[in-house]
Amino acid sequence: MKLITAIIRPEKLDDVKTALFTQEVTGLTVSRVSGHGGEKEHLETYRGRPLVFEFHEKVRLEIAVSEPFVERTIKAIVESARTGGVGDGKIFVQQLDSVVRIRTGERDNDALTPVV
Repeated sequence: MKLITAIIRPEKLDDVKTALFTQEVTGLTVSRVSGHGGEKEHLETYRGRPLVFEFHEKVRLEIAVSEPFVERTIKAIVESARTGGVGDGKIFVQQLDSVVRIRTGERDNDALTPVV
């Protein structure tokens, strides 16, 4: 089991969600975040004063998947989030030791399986 964390552009969220659902990856958590990597500072003027924006708005996706879904999840995110420009984001993959579905007490891969 892996926890896949992806940081993407906000405008690519719908494309990524569609690509994930196509791959039968339906359980995800979405958070609005801000940060910076390779992008440069951004200068804007507000009420006649210059403002420097060091951080850029991003979306963080957290997706817990069983081993058979790891590569297809990564591929779906990369193909649907890529614009080719600086700031497209990153994907982090971490090992999960255990998962428990609170409602039923199911554990590990059983807790990751979609409820029918």
